[in-house]
Amino acid sequence: MVPPVVSGPPAAPEQSARTSDSSRDAAAAAAAGDGKRAYVQRMFSEIAPRYDLLNHVLSLNIDRAWRRKALRALAWDRAPKGFYLDLCAGTLDVGAMLIKQSGFEGRVIGADFAVPMLQHGAGKAPTDRLTPVGADALALPIADRVLDGAIVAFGIRNVADLDAGLREVRRVLKPGARFVILEFSTPPSPLVRAGYHAYFHHVLPAVGRLVSGHGSAYTYLPMSVSHFPTEQSLADRMLTAGFRDVSWQRVSFGIAAIHVGIAP
Repeated sequence: MVPPVVSGPPAAPEQSARTSDSSRDAAAAAAAGDGKRAYVQRMFSEIAPRYDLLNHVLSLNIDRAWRRKALRALAWDRAPKGFYLDLCAGTLDVGAMLIKQSGFEGRVIGADFAVPMLQHGAGKAPTDRLTPVGADALALPIADRVLDGAIVAFGIRNVADLDAGLREVRRVLKPGARFVILEFSTPPSPLVRAGYHAYFHHVLPAVGRLVSGHGSAYTYLPMSVSHFPTEQSLADRMLTAGFRDVSWQRVSFGIAAIHVGIAP
């Protein structure tokens, strides 16, 4: 049984001049400037070797619990032998976690345009169950209405055109299939928000820069969250993209949120 992918194996990432990143580059990308796609692809390709370590350390491992909750929201048990998409898959953490769920017998396509990230995730699950595909979220090499579900964890805010990305996911989903988004948000409580901002805008960039060796990757992260739509705004845009029965819930006092939409 072959995953419903139209194109072949991952392509090499776009070549670009290796110039030093700056806070100005990160700010422009976070605000969805014209260079966002190139910046995000280059940045994630460069931090791939340290990404898993930083991801879990900087989140104090809370991200694992968030991912498990997001997978439950996917309701994959409705089609345990189906095909699923891990969008903006990075190092394939979510796809591998889905493969290891008790009772899951399906297949997962892990799509990301930063191919070095996929390469560093190799070995987390058998390739006949979890297939990495080098692909842009705005032009997935997948046929219409063939997937039983899709999930994206901490990647949708990096898509160059959010609305086009939402429509593209809707295109590849079967009617009734679920799309789950796990993404950072801004806590509603002033007290929690103050601590969150202090950590996110000061501690995280300093530690991330020290460990990753990248000048702006962990400056881009908090800025991209600041520019991302609120929970209700994201839900509204999912509805506009064609999803129905859209719902969302905050996790960990609103540090992150889980959105669920159903393909029509």
